[in-house]
Amino acid sequence: MIAILAAAAQGIGAHAPLQWLDLGLTRGIDLGFFTLRWYSLAYLAGIVLAYWHVSKTLKLAGAPMAQRHADDLFFYCTLGVILGGRLGYATFYAPQLWADPAEMAKLWQGGMSFHGGLIGCTLAMAWVAARGGLNFLRVCDWVAVAVPFGLFFGRLANFVNGELWGRVATAQVPWAMVFPDGGPLPRHPSQLYEAGLEGLVLLVVLMVLFWKTRARFRPGLLTGVFVAGYGCARFTVEYFREPDAQLQDFALRTGLSMGQWLTVPMILLGAALVARALVRPALGEGSRGAVEAVAP
Repeated sequence: MIAILAAAAQGIGAHAPLQWLDLGLTRGIDLGFFTLRWYSLAYLAGIVLAYWHVSKTLKLAGAPMAQRHADDLFFYCTLGVILGGRLGYATFYAPQLWADPAEMAKLWQGGMSFHGGLIGCTLAMAWVAARGGLNFLRVCDWVAVAVPFGLFFGRLANFVNGELWGRVATAQVPWAMVFPDGGPLPRHPSQLYEAGLEGLVLLVVLMVLFWKTRARFRPGLLTGVFVAGYGCARFTVEYFREPDAQLQDFALRTGLSMGQWLTVPMILLGAALVARALVRPALGEGSRGAVEAVAP
């Protein structure tokens, strides 16, 4: 796949758009009695890597929780992401699902909202923090750093599934691609744009801030960077992503897609969290305020 994209970038075959079908991708692993969807594996990979990273950071001075809290956190966050993602999709993108509970339950047919999943995950973190007497904002900071793992794999799964493709591209976009369900015209592979911006770029920024600076001792800073960073990345990529068929009229009427409208409050909230964190004094490493939540 990389070789094909590189060749396109150099102008080779510029008059013949890339074909998603030529990549030889499948939408899952056929086990005979069951097809294991890449979507499921993407969720699993994101959760496992996030759990690994958070567990690793709990060994640092000033961690806001103990390992037992992290174990509870990822159990409830997994439920929050799945339930919130599905309910968010029904609320923001497919309201008709509310009238058909049986269809709502068919997660294997696709249809998950990041914003709904984020709300579900946030509620799960609030529950664990309240029950364990933890600092909610610092728990969010520790988790936010690892969220881009899941975003990266999730967007790659969208590409492998040949879904959520981009808008029709001009001839000046040599990496434009024809998706089998997207019609005969070449389109932006916006799933890869999102994997790069929401996943890799945001992951690098947050990892550098966490490991190379004292950002983790400013409650809310990492959370704010994640929320605002994701909002800006998603808002930008939406200009290249085809709106959901049932929401194209909405995008035409309002001038922005549903995804862009949903990111506006995220950008504002993230900016507010960053500003708040920077104007307040940082926690001292090893101070009571930084380590109080670590005690068993």
